[in-house]
Amino acid sequence: MYSKSINVIGIMSGTSLDGLDLCLVSFDSNNYSNFKILNSQTYNYSSDWVNKLSNAINLREKDLNILDDEVGKLISTYINKFLIKIGSPKVDLVSSHGHTVFHDPEKGITKQIGNGEIIFNKTNINLICDFRTQDVELGGQGAPLVPIGDLNLFENYKYCLNLGGFGNISIKKNKTIKAFDICPVNTVLNYYSKKLGHPYDKNGKISEKGNINYKLLNKLNSLEYYKNEGPKSLGIEYVNEKVIPLIDSLSINNNDVLNTYIEHITQQIKISIKNNKENESILVTGGGAYNQTIIKKLKNKLNCKVIIPKKEIVDNKEALIFAYLGLLRYNNKVNCLKTVTGAKKNHSSGLVFKN
Repeated sequence: MYSKSINVIGIMSGTSLDGLDLCLVSFDSNNYSNFKILNSQTYNYSSDWVNKLSNAINLREKDLNILDDEVGKLISTYINKFLIKIGSPKVDLVSSHGHTVFHDPEKGITKQIGNGEIIFNKTNINLICDFRTQDVELGGQGAPLVPIGDLNLFENYKYCLNLGGFGNISIKKNKTIKAFDICPVNTVLNYYSKKLGHPYDKNGKISEKGNINYKLLNKLNSLEYYKNEGPKSLGIEYVNEKVIPLIDSLSINNNDVLNTYIEHITQQIKISIKNNKENESILVTGGGAYNQTIIKKLKNKLNCKVIIPKKEIVDNKEALIFAYLGLLRYNNKVNCLKTVTGAKKNHSSGLVFKN
């Protein structure tokens, strides 16, 4: 592959609870910007696990610690299963994001479960985990963390947009980058799709049937979060406390809710990159890239080229970048940028377990 390579497994569990993404990436030791995805796999959560992870935010500390260990064992099981399936290749490092339970940096709180020590002991592979805590301790948002990957691995795009549980954007200018969470995406869309009997809005077919409710749209666009220029980030607390109650305060059918909320998402994206030009491009990844209602509205609103990359990048970009973040941390290189998170300084974040 490369004259000298480092193989890293990046692992991501998103707030949309669609599963655990594992991505094996080979990086060129001489230039980490050269990479190749060797293999990937998403392990869907069972309904029991979806319920456990959804309810984690309500657990007492003792019970949350038990769940932390259980998630660590689950991740270990999937890593070992993945490696056997793909022929037990050489792996130098595992980089695990964990599953976010709390994220409220204004209160100095962020918590990702998936006990790193358990994963390390059960896989016997060097491990990096807990990427966000140090940044919050340094006064940062602890998010978004992917922009350093957007800057160095996807340098050909002016904008990198990820549409997962939340939508986040990276904006590059003169080899610098700023980034922030735009708004909740699949955390809200999936919630209302489930009310219609579907786990998610496949290809945007459900939302396509709805109409825009302008009263709801105006209320969503007036939320206080959008007045803040950033650095800023969002957690599930925001969805549960602000967005869902606002939507439910109006009697609107769920098809219209979905279409209206997508209009809201795409309007907020447009506002976030208001000066986009025809000669620029925006890379769109994450589950929302498959939602045709989102993509159609986005193309109608933006001047720049909307690029949906090949499936392996759409599905694995976050896990890929967490592999990169882990590799940087393992070598004590900066993986958190103060211009993005608002921390006191650039730093190398993550707990390290090594043989």
